[in-house]
Amino acid sequence: MPQTIDTLVRARWIIPVVPAQKVYENCALAIDAGKIIALLPAAEAAARFRPRREVELQRHALIPGLINTHNHAAMTLLRGFADDRPLMQWLEQHIWPAEQKWVSQEFAADGSRLAVAEMLRAGTTTFSDQYFFPEATALVAREAGMRAQIAFPVIDFPTPWSRNGDDAVQKGLALRDDYRAHERIDVVFAPHAPYTVGDATLEKIAVYAAEAQVPVQMHLHETAGEVERALTETGERPTERLQRLGLLGPQTLCVHMTAVNERDFELLQQSGAHVAHCPKSNLKLASGFCPVARLLAAGVNVALGTDGAASNNSLDLFAEANTAALLAKAVSGDAAALPAHQALAMATINGARALGIDNVTGSLETGKSADLTAVDLGGVEQQPLHDPISQLIYTGGGHNVSDVWVAGKQLLKNRELLTLNEAEVIQRAQQWRARIAGQSR
Repeated sequence: MPQTIDTLVRARWIIPVVPAQKVYENCALAIDAGKIIALLPAAEAAARFRPRREVELQRHALIPGLINTHNHAAMTLLRGFADDRPLMQWLEQHIWPAEQKWVSQEFAADGSRLAVAEMLRAGTTTFSDQYFFPEATALVAREAGMRAQIAFPVIDFPTPWSRNGDDAVQKGLALRDDYRAHERIDVVFAPHAPYTVGDATLEKIAVYAAEAQVPVQMHLHETAGEVERALTETGERPTERLQRLGLLGPQTLCVHMTAVNERDFELLQQSGAHVAHCPKSNLKLASGFCPVARLLAAGVNVALGTDGAASNNSLDLFAEANTAALLAKAVSGDAAALPAHQALAMATINGARALGIDNVTGSLETGKSADLTAVDLGGVEQQPLHDPISQLIYTGGGHNVSDVWVAGKQLLKNRELLTLNEAEVIQRAQQWRARIAGQSR
């Protein structure tokens, strides 16, 4: 007798990511109680299961939901605000002053809703976020149904959210307590950068993180100038400093890593630390090039992040994967570097590993959460289709995403957001633009 289940999704192609490079044609994914219980031929699924809901995706690729390992969600409200400037000028003369003036609980909530809407429409089901008022972003992610790692920012000087590093740590730990039992929201440490956090604060975070086995995320080696400044002031490279302080380990996510020498490669390999590669932001700010192909060859786990929309300027992880693949070829001088299947892995299972949730999501394996993205490959731009994985990375984009599920719950259907009011999200963003434009001249 057929087994009753919640949902059966039939697709032209199913790309599980694990095992690598595997593509199943005309198969189905069986989902029950929010989890994947089987991936099997469509005819066999029809005989074995009686679904309460059936979904037909006759021209689609069904893939794991994308995982954005580094974002500043609320900064969507500063998209296009201060373009075409180098990193430190962009930060010190434009972004930081604007944040001091405008960032609030309301700003964080409205910006995060805009970011979540954009990410869902581009196929992202999980994101890691580092920004002020992390409690607002956590609430938005919870209400929208997304999976999120909330990396609360720790900075030693006053910010719109905290008085100093100690205050940020205490607020962040309290937020972590609030979400300790939540199945989709995790709260972790995010010391901002080597130049904004001192040794005393980093040592304190290292102790807390080790005791509670909490991940740590940090901007690191974002530019050659950052590394040179550290060497001048301390005689240590930032990776060496983190290693000395006990903060470089398998729970550490190093964001950017554009200035990497042989010692850095050695430390990353030995420590088991992960790298979040943000190619579009790095290119736009002329921050440098992460040596992705060499890192992957060395066994370092490299995932993808968009960074914030103020420096990208989109949160489309397909565009990020495309840029990463092309840039890796140019940087390495090898056209075979970072092939399409590896770029897709960076946007899915590698991201799950970097966030410590690869037992939950990142691939379409039995027992994992049903975090799914359906991509329409039937358009003229994708024809003829010789290789669906190649098409996803080299011709696709977030605009081809039709449907998204997190833990078996559909959040996007035929490009319509089901848990957010799109018109209201846009209206609030436009109100912020008018407010900032009217008082920032």
